[in-house]
Amino acid sequence: MKQTVFKGSACAIVTPFDENRKVDYKNLRKLIEFQINNGTDAIVVCGTTGEGSTLDTREHRQVIKTAVRQTEGRVPIIAGTGSNCTETAVKRSYAALDAGADALLIVTPYYNKCSQQGLCEHYAYISDRVDLPIIVYNVPSRTGVDIRPETYLELSRINHVVATKEANGDLSALMKTINLCGDALDIYCGNDDQSAAFTAMGAKGTISVLANIMPRETHDIVCAGLDGDTDLSVSLQLKYLKICNDLFCDVNPIPVKYAMREMSLDSGVYRLPLNGPTDKNKEKIISTLKKYDLL
Repeated sequence: MKQTVFKGSACAIVTPFDENRKVDYKNLRKLIEFQINNGTDAIVVCGTTGEGSTLDTREHRQVIKTAVRQTEGRVPIIAGTGSNCTETAVKRSYAALDAGADALLIVTPYYNKCSQQGLCEHYAYISDRVDLPIIVYNVPSRTGVDIRPETYLELSRINHVVATKEANGDLSALMKTINLCGDALDIYCGNDDQSAAFTAMGAKGTISVLANIMPRETHDIVCAGLDGDTDLSVSLQLKYLKICNDLFCDVNPIPVKYAMREMSLDSGVYRLPLNGPTDKNKEKIISTLKKYDLL
């Protein structure tokens, strides 16, 4: 059995930008403290929700350093270091190691659309060069590549590959992956609307967008399942299903950053090419926040 990075709910935290679209490190520290004070079990920085692909090399390293210093070891810091260039992913992963990250979240290469064998070689190459646990991130809606269950078995045999964040939405394939890999690969849910289902099948937790605005509730959904109370986990999942879905009424992290601003959580502006939600989606988000007494 390999090292488990965390159990429970990890917040895929936003990166706040000021009005000049510069990283707002002061507000990042505040957001991290809000997460820790409300039960979040780990924090993912520089991921999709953190607009990591828009951060330059210096910013990427500084965001990780800021998160590590703010948490002071209270929860693990997982750094998004993926790239469609394997050498770039190695460089980012080195920087994350140097900055004090506890683990890496590495998305499958995008745009290139490599083969399943290419995926294995990509992760093996990084694993051979960076001594940190690797969580593979499978999100075919963004990358155009889906990891097959049989490929997960090969990935689980790579030294530092310890887990996957699975966001392909295919529960049937997930069950096959769990049967094939067993304890050799931890599973984390990558879709907020499936957290209860994942934990019922043995996942260790979720990496969540919802946690940015509802960290305690996200933690409770997952931890009820981890504690064996599937009925409670499912009932909570159903209770919060609408907000899970409405936070994806537009491209992530557009809705959640808008929701955070409405809730007076300083998420800041977006970095181009992302911009704000449409008026229709603004109305939907505000209505949903009111439904859950968040406004």
